[in-house]
Amino acid sequence: MEIYLVGGAVRDGRLGIPVKDRDWVVVGATPEAMKQKGFRQVGADFPVFLHPKTGEEYALARTERKQGRGYHGFTVYSAPDVTLEEDLKRRDLTINAMAEHEDGTLVDPFNGLADLEQKTLRHVSEAFAEDPLRILRTARFAARFHPLGFTICADTMALMREMISSGELEHLVPERVWQEVQRALHEKSPTVFFKVLHDLGALDILMPELANTERFEAGLQALQCISIQDSTTAQRFAALLSALPEPEASARATAMKSPNDCRDLARLLCLLTGWLSQYNGADLPPENVLDMFDQADLWRRPERFELLLATLTCTPQQQHVQPLKLAAESAQGVSPQALLKQGFKGKELGNAIRNERLARITQALAP
Repeated sequence: MEIYLVGGAVRDGRLGIPVKDRDWVVVGATPEAMKQKGFRQVGADFPVFLHPKTGEEYALARTERKQGRGYHGFTVYSAPDVTLEEDLKRRDLTINAMAEHEDGTLVDPFNGLADLEQKTLRHVSEAFAEDPLRILRTARFAARFHPLGFTICADTMALMREMISSGELEHLVPERVWQEVQRALHEKSPTVFFKVLHDLGALDILMPELANTERFEAGLQALQCISIQDSTTAQRFAALLSALPEPEASARATAMKSPNDCRDLARLLCLLTGWLSQYNGADLPPENVLDMFDQADLWRRPERFELLLATLTCTPQQQHVQPLKLAAESAQGVSPQALLKQGFKGKELGNAIRNERLARITQALAP
């Protein structure tokens, strides 16, 4: 039994990046032998074990064979006769296909260290083409390491274009696509992820609403702006879709099976930017502002409204942020309890609340 540190931990260690997670490959072992040493097996598709003390993952060396279309079309073979090189060969990029022996000796059969030094993202073998998810993973690594000067090599770009032409990308399930998109939104340079997919023609399949160059560029500008702030996934996703008409943004967010907070913020931002675009350089009508506050549920979801305005600062309608903020703060000061004490009840109370909010909004928006 031989144990090797593999993948990202080896890569990041060589780059001088803090290592967050460590993964291990075990060569020459069986599930029974692992269990005897106190490891706990997890995962149904192939033998992965948790270390009894550290909780780190130890996977038996394995190979994969393509059996169908998409991400799940694989059969896995794991046995003591699988070599370390065979295990590393099934990985995506050469910089992720390095291993370290327990004594620190580097095992690098696919020249990952050279590509690391040359800042190149290169596929390990033609087996890369068997998994369409690797297109998104490669784009995500490009987004992560772009600040360090990494680029995708021409051969890998060509291979990914072939994969897209073959229709492989259309077999990815929305949940897996969203998982990669969500991760990419929080990489060092998230816009690079979408630029790579756009250059490959993959965005036409995954997010066709952004195929329009003007919308795409506007979305990237908004995403770049919000990504340098301490922003949430929902804000970043909404910024990316901010140039779309609301129905298209909502449809895409739903089709991608994004979480509810992401769908809601994207919908509200696109509604807001679409409405505000009518008033560039003009005063906002107080009644329409109040209607918008109602639609955004400002009264019960003030925290979400704050996220909405913060994201709006990264769009062409940013000049409206301060007036809307002042109007919202003023309208939120209306006290239903105070109006109840004045004798308002039922429908009259609702009208009184609305009238008072409208009066405060009007005053806040006054020149």
